Amino acid sequence: MHLVDQLIIFTRYPEPGQTKTRLIDALGEEGAAALQRELTEQTVHTIDQLVKTTTIEPVIYYEGGDLASMQNWLGLNRSYKKQGTGDLGKKLNQAFADAFNAGAQRVVTIGCDCPGLSKEHIHRAFDALYLKDLVLGPATDGGYYLIGLKCPFDALFDHIPWSTDRVFEVTVSLAQQLCLSFEILEELHDVDRPEDLKHINHNSDT
Repeated sequence: MHLVDQLIIFTRYPEPGQTKTRLIDALGEEGAAALQRELTEQTVHTIDQLVKTTTIEPVIYYEGGDLASMQNWLGLNRSYKKQGTGDLGKKLNQAFADAFNAGAQRVVTIGCDCPGLSKEHIHRAFDALYLKDLVLGPATDGGYYLIGLKCPFDALFDHIPWSTDRVFEVTVSLAQQLCLSFEILEELHDVDRPEDLKHINHNSDT
């Protein structure tokens, strides 16, 4: 068993009507799916640049579609896993457990909703885990775009009000209750709602 730094990327296959549902009224089913495709491809491009200069091992955890459709979309030479069942907390917890059980020493998970996310943010997250138990990247909507751990803490994913503006706040509170050391990264914009669309072009070059 070798020790690695693992980067987990959560995304969804861009099937119209099944993805970015809160944007369908603004963009239509095809437009919302196209945005999901664009944001994921942008994130994967960022990861590809990161991997060139690090030993980080990326794994794409996907929802919707199947392995063949993901490979046809993003390429054969990647590691893919199907997201687990349950709410986002259960899926995140399972992904972290998979990584640590495989021998990872530092694990960072990101979504594909954040056009401002750069390889520098991810570098900083892994660096933080040399000294801290937890690293969080807060989103302006009250959630987080990144979470990293250097060992499992199941309680961080229990009783979180997912899809609300209190996800980050409650997670930090839990971390404090667990006496975890943590670092907070720069706040960035997620793109989940019609009012978030204005942030896409502003960050498209990062």
